[in-house]
Amino acid sequence: MPLRDRTNCRSPEPAQIEFSQVTLELGGKRIIESLNLAVKPGEFLCIIGASGCGKTTALRLAAGLYRPTTGDVTFEGQPMRMPRRDIAIVFQDYGKALLPWRTAAGNVSLALEANGVSSAQRGEQIDELLNKVGLPGHAGKYPAEMSGGMQQRLQIARCLAQKPKALLMDEPFGALDAMTRQGLQDEVLSLAQASHATVIFVTHDLEEAIYLGDRVIGLLPHPGRVGIELMIDLPRPRDQLTTREHPEFLRLRRELFDFIKASEA
Repeated sequence: MPLRDRTNCRSPEPAQIEFSQVTLELGGKRIIESLNLAVKPGEFLCIIGASGCGKTTALRLAAGLYRPTTGDVTFEGQPMRMPRRDIAIVFQDYGKALLPWRTAAGNVSLALEANGVSSAQRGEQIDELLNKVGLPGHAGKYPAEMSGGMQQRLQIARCLAQKPKALLMDEPFGALDAMTRQGLQDEVLSLAQASHATVIFVTHDLEEAIYLGDRVIGLLPHPGRVGIELMIDLPRPRDQLTTREHPEFLRLRRELFDFIKASEA
């Protein structure tokens, strides 16, 4: 399937995160091949694709958790050799991402401690972050006492405590019910706008990708490579009802659906 030539990689604005001819082999298997991708500062990029196409692997490359076999991954022009404090990762498995022996406040405090914030300053910042993600009054609760949606909110609050320039999200709402998921989608959009952070968001949900993204790329499988790229020209702020009923939203959903169907054939 030919690549749609709608890339913004030729934009005069420098990329914050850039993949240049990136190939990754793990255990003798080629997972990613010749991946070229430029993500601008403040952009909300969504990555979709069939199972096994390398979505999560691409995110780990952007995070510095993997190093490419060939090619380069850079952040603000510097090679990514290891994880950075100004890049935060939100995992799908929020249960394992949180420390069960720490309260909500303690989990958020972990990131502040790593950034050298004094204990005297942490309390106010923790309260502010918990309020931002819709968890006021829950500072003393342990993860086991919180619902899945609340745990994911807590993980996002801890990531925001890092004051990241980029937020990498790996199917963070995949295990949540539909209403909780939609509420968190709107919260993430609001937080991204307020923080001006760059977001790379991996999802298997085509509607979620269109609803959230400024741009959506689809990866072809075996090995992973860009197969489609769509600019999302939908009005902001997004709305769970009117945005999803917009004719352009429906057209984009059909285009991505056809791409996934063809890539799985």
